[in-house]
Amino acid sequence: MSDLHVVLGASGAVGAAVVRELASRGHRVRAVYRNTSVPKLPGVQALREDVTTASGAAAACASATVVYHCAAPAYHRWVQEFPGLTAAIRQGAAGAKLVFADNLYMYGPVDAPMTEDLPYAGRTPMSRVRAEMAESLLAAHRVGDLRVAIGRASDYYGAGGVNSTVGATVFGQATRGRTVRWAGSLDQPHSFNYLPDIARALVTLGTDERADGQVWHLPADRPVTGREFIDLISAELGHPVKAAALGRLMQRVLGLFNPTIRTLGQTWYQRDRPFVADTSKFTHTFGPLSITPHREAIAATLDWYRTHPS
Repeated sequence: MSDLHVVLGASGAVGAAVVRELASRGHRVRAVYRNTSVPKLPGVQALREDVTTASGAAAACASATVVYHCAAPAYHRWVQEFPGLTAAIRQGAAGAKLVFADNLYMYGPVDAPMTEDLPYAGRTPMSRVRAEMAESLLAAHRVGDLRVAIGRASDYYGAGGVNSTVGATVFGQATRGRTVRWAGSLDQPHSFNYLPDIARALVTLGTDERADGQVWHLPADRPVTGREFIDLISAELGHPVKAAALGRLMQRVLGLFNPTIRTLGQTWYQRDRPFVADTSKFTHTFGPLSITPHREAIAATLDWYRTHPS
């Protein structure tokens, strides 16, 4: 019997993409969700389980060879709930290999492309909680509790990625002919990851022993500014998209009424200066990953939003 790959948070954007990637490769897959059902795919076992508890996580991860931790609380509840969730998953996945879908918050403000050996200089609660979770997982790897690989991506987009800063507020508004509100400067280069590319990279980490015990920045197409990103959307739609930058002052004002926007202010250092990930370590180790060009990825994402109006 082939190895079992378990995806936690399978109803989320990253988790769903990982499920599709694993299924396309013919792996045995268990897609674990908590509140929202997951699409039925041939050969994929769907399991409803609460992985915020060690017992629930253990039930979800039973017999797993590889576990993909793609689960997350609501964005504005990360500081309060994410560490406990990850601790439960760490216990539940004991004996398996754990691949953690991480981000880049822990580095804090940067003045050059980010590499995996940067210190964790972020000082906001959102930055620190990401750093602490990564450190706890790598510590578990070092003592032999479980094998761990961490894959880090920047802001993502793609089918189902509605909650990203380039999700519904960009693609959803553009497909409706409304003004796009871009978080931060329109003129700073930024790394953006396409969800199917994230999934391919995470599965690479899950199936290659060279990934174990390390952090990896996941490959993406070239960094682009917000203005360039919106121009690509305009070209695909065939007409100009109106766009306006959401500045720090307006973010603070809107944050008085919206906890998600309020929390976004903790990582504003990603919005007012270049925020670029160096992914050469991944490429040098595993070889070139087939990366989707932004133009093609944006076209596919717009197609999804056209058929999934919110």
